Amino acid sequence: MFRWLRRLRALPDIPDAAWHATLARYPFLNDRTGTERDRLRTLTAGFLGEKEFHGAHGFAITDEVALAIAAQAVLPLLYLGGGLSWYDDFVGVVVHSSEVVAQRSTTDVAGVVHEYEEVVAGEAMDRGPVMLSWQDVLASSITTDTGYNVVIHEFAHKIDMRSGIADGCPPLPPGFAGSPSARAARAMWLGALQSAYEGFREQTIVAERFGGESPWLDAYGAESISEFFAVACEAYFVNRTRFAEEFPTLLALFDEFFRAGKANLA
Repeated sequence: MFRWLRRLRALPDIPDAAWHATLARYPFLNDRTGTERDRLRTLTAGFLGEKEFHGAHGFAITDEVALAIAAQAVLPLLYLGGGLSWYDDFVGVVVHSSEVVAQRSTTDVAGVVHEYEEVVAGEAMDRGPVMLSWQDVLASSITTDTGYNVVIHEFAHKIDMRSGIADGCPPLPPGFAGSPSARAARAMWLGALQSAYEGFREQTIVAERFGGESPWLDAYGAESISEFFAVACEAYFVNRTRFAEEFPTLLALFDEFFRAGKANLA
């Protein structure tokens, strides 16, 4: 594995055949302009040069695995100022063959600690590595209709965490959306996100408890506003058309943030 890592880092560019195979497998990556695909390829190569991939429990890290993860991970950075610096708080990407069972614990208001198990397809650690299930990474090639993408989900958490806490609001640039101050920008962002989250959470509860219509997005987004942000980011990047129908207010908000540099790279 480490020989493979050193070999890939030494390459001047991603081999054409491997790159085109990745684009063909994940249509939401290929559905970009030529300029965007070139930019995506450059960011992908940079990501591969900076990060270390580790296969858990004997899982083999191949070119296919690394390219698939890297290309999807950098998609949110396509027009985001700062590029790969958004991910400079970690180095490791740990890949499991499939979902894993994580041990969790929580403390209730009485101070009692409750331990439980949770099946996860991915996890982003604050200032730590990102864990992904290869089975779920592969699935993202055919789940665009549902807006599901585990790689974008976990790396959206990484972007969110750059503000110091995963609360659904990433660090916003000065004057974001015409805001007079950083505080005003943050309030505007969280206000819009909170409104969408509350509506989504209510729909999820009605569907689960009373048999109402299930929401389009993954119901896991109802867990917290930070999870809603990550779930919304998945859909925004892989199925923009449906996302625009479901969340027009968030589409405008996300465009203001994630596409701020588009004019400079067009």
